[in-house]
Amino acid sequence: MDRDNSSVNSYNHSVSLLERKTLVITGVKKIENFDNLHFLLETTMGHMIIKGEELELIKLDTLAGNVTIKGSINSINYVLTDSKKNSEESMFSRLFK
Repeated sequence: MDRDNSSVNSYNHSVSLLERKTLVITGVKKIENFDNLHFLLETTMGHMIIKGEELELIKLDTLAGNVTIKGSINSINYVLTDSKKNSEESMFSRLFK
């Protein structure tokens, strides 16, 4: 989902959760990693970690930066970091504990 940052930065970022089963996210720059328990996304507002059970990618619109995830959503977290390199290491270590 790599795109030109200048076009993505103009997208609004929003998160919509319906009955803890369907998650719609806009302003997604890139999907870093995902499996049935975790999603790691880069959004226009920073990195986001979604945790749950039986998670699956339902819809991916790379031009608009929209992602739809279904499953049992347990948590949605934004990752705040000082440097990108340290953040990637710490995100992955926390994500795969």
